[in-house]
Amino acid sequence: MKNIALILSYDGTNYHGWQVQKNGPSIQESVETAVFRLLGQKTHVSGVGRTDSGVHARRYVANFKADCTIPVDRLPYALNSFLPPDIAVSGAAEVPENFDARFDCTKKEYAYYIFPSTLRDPFHARYAHRYNYPLDAERMQAGAQRFVGRQDFAAVRSQGTPVKSTVRTIFWCDVEQTENGLIRIRVCGDGFLYNMVRAIAGTLIYVGGGKLTPDDVSAILRAGDREQAGPTLPACGLFMNRLWYDHTPALSPFCLDR
Repeated sequence: MKNIALILSYDGTNYHGWQVQKNGPSIQESVETAVFRLLGQKTHVSGVGRTDSGVHARRYVANFKADCTIPVDRLPYALNSFLPPDIAVSGAAEVPENFDARFDCTKKEYAYYIFPSTLRDPFHARYAHRYNYPLDAERMQAGAQRFVGRQDFAAVRSQGTPVKSTVRTIFWCDVEQTENGLIRIRVCGDGFLYNMVRAIAGTLIYVGGGKLTPDDVSAILRAGDREQAGPTLPACGLFMNRLWYDHTPALSPFCLDR
């Protein structure tokens, strides 16, 4: 039995998130089915995180254990022949027996894209949230810095799976305008609460539109009151963007943190 890590990317539009669901298709189910069709073995594919329904991934790591004789450098080609066009394996590596894609990841970066425009653009519709009003990106950047550090993020989470603590560490939270007219919010942390990044993005929209000030962000976090923060923005604008595996040399060639 080998422990094999897969490097994936996917468009999450047509899926109910990563995790297997009873009410619709999932990324995990698709990957497990592809492994079964290729190897003839039922496996559990463990993912780095539970991306929600409609969320995308530029980089995603999953692992499974199986009796596999196919060279790992050929696995992406073999698995892709059994996967739908909106899910792709770009790399594979044999990793230590105790490796787990979720627990060995030391930090993750998500990116959220906003398209500030009163007119629709079909090329942004699946991958950015269209916002009808002008946004001040510099003001949003100032507000974003209030999320940095180790603190309680209860004010920017949705009710979901119970957690022992709502304290997390955010290493950076940056807002920038891209060349194609989008606003990109990048948030890197050691872990995230349910809908946390989408709620951070919604709060920063309020800052960029003048409904909140950067100082308000700090006050909202201290209060821990979800109703004071901005809305949870739609899933279409959210991407799992970069990943760090500091103690797994086998994954270094894939440059997951770039």
